[in-house]
Amino acid sequence: MKLNRLFILTAVLLPLSLVAHAENLSAIFTNVAPAAKTAIPRRANIIFIQADSLGYGDLSCYGQAKYQTPNLDKLAAGGIRFTNYYAAATNLNANAALLLGQDASHLKQRADATVSLTAAETTVAQLLKQSGYHTGLIGEWNLGSEGTSGAPWEKGFDEFAGYFNAADAENYYADYIFRHAPRSLLNPTNNQIEDFTGREMIYPNTGGQKGQYVPDLYTKAAINFVVNNQPDASNRYRPFFLLVNYPTPRANTAEANRRGNGLQVPSDAPYSGEAWPQPEKNRAAMIARLDGDIGKLVEQLQKINQFSNTMIFFTSAGIAKAGGGVDPKFFSSNVASNDLRVPMIVNFPGKIPAGRISKLRWSTMDFAPTVLEIGRVKPMVGFTGISILPTLLGQSGTTTNLAPPRLDGSF
Repeated sequence: MKLNRLFILTAVLLPLSLVAHAENLSAIFTNVAPAAKTAIPRRANIIFIQADSLGYGDLSCYGQAKYQTPNLDKLAAGGIRFTNYYAAATNLNANAALLLGQDASHLKQRADATVSLTAAETTVAQLLKQSGYHTGLIGEWNLGSEGTSGAPWEKGFDEFAGYFNAADAENYYADYIFRHAPRSLLNPTNNQIEDFTGREMIYPNTGGQKGQYVPDLYTKAAINFVVNNQPDASNRYRPFFLLVNYPTPRANTAEANRRGNGLQVPSDAPYSGEAWPQPEKNRAAMIARLDGDIGKLVEQLQKINQFSNTMIFFTSAGIAKAGGGVDPKFFSSNVASNDLRVPMIVNFPGKIPAGRISKLRWSTMDFAPTVLEIGRVKPMVGFTGISILPTLLGQSGTTTNLAPPRLDGSF
C-alpha cells in the first residue's frame, strides 16, 4: 500500500496570518486528500504537460536532427503524434482555452499580465473534481491570483504549486513558490491540521543564490503528486488529473533579460562541446533536461503500475520565440514565421494504438470535451472545441494506423 502522509510545514502563528517554510522542498504535493465518494473505479488518470515556446521541429520525433529527445520519442512511438496541432497566441489564451474548452482570445490582460476567470466560468478541472477526480496544477497559471474568483483552487484544483503570472514564472531561480496545500499545516496553538495558502520560500535561492532550479522542482512535485494520489483501495480508486506547465524552453522577455533572467539553465551539457552559439547550446540543454523530466515521470508511473491507466498529453503552449539571443530558425523550430503548429503527443497504453501519426487539425480548446468524455463526465454547455476521442482511439479516418483497437469500456 502506498505511503499516506501529510506535509507539515514548520510554522509560527502570527495575528491574521500564518508564516511557514518547507524543510524539504521535494515534499511538495505529498498530502493526500480524503477519498471522493463519487469516484468511479478505474477511470483513466489524465496528465497534461505543456512546455513553453517549444517549436514544431524541436523534438527528434518531429524531425530534429542536431540532437535527440529519446524519452518524448518513446512516448510518441507508444501512442499518437499529431502533425496539425495548433498553439494559442499567448500562454494566457492557451491555459484559458485548455480549461474552458473554447476560444479564449476575448480575454484581456491587465497591467500585471494576468486576467481573472469569473465565478461564472466553469473549468474542466472543476467538472473532473466534481465527478471524483483529485486535481493538481504545477507551474504558471495566468488566470487569477490569490483572492480573486480565478485563483486555481477556486477553479477546480485541489493542489497548486507555481506562479500566478508570467513575470514571476520566468525566473527559474525564484526564491519562492506559491502553494495551495489542503490539510498540510500544523497550527501549534491548537494542534489542528489546516490548509496552507501562500508563498513558500526556496531557501537555496535566497540572496541571489542559484541552488534550486525551479523546473526541477516542478518535476519533483509531479512525481510526488502521482505517487501520493495513485488510485487504490484506500481512496476507492479515485483517479487524478494533473496539469503541468513547464516554463522551459522559453526565450524570456525583454524585461526578464533586463533583470538578468534570460535563458537560464544549470549547465549547457550535454552540448558544451558543440560549435553552436551559446544561446542555442542553452536552449538545447533545456530541451534535453525537459525530455529527461518526462522520462522520470513516466518511470515513476511505471513503478507504481499506473502508466497503463494514465493518458498523457504533451505539447507546447506556444511557438518558438526569439529572445535571449536565440534564433528560432537555428534548430528549424518552425517552417514559417506564421506557422502556429507545435508538437502534440498523446499516449495511453492499451487504448491508443502505438506508432500512429495523425493529420487531424485541432487545438487547445478541444482538450476539455475530449477528457470529459474520457472521464465519463457530462460536458458543460458552451464548448467551442470538440472531442477528438474517436481519433485517439483509431476510430477516425484522419489517422494512419494499424487495425483499430477493440475497447472493453474500462475507461
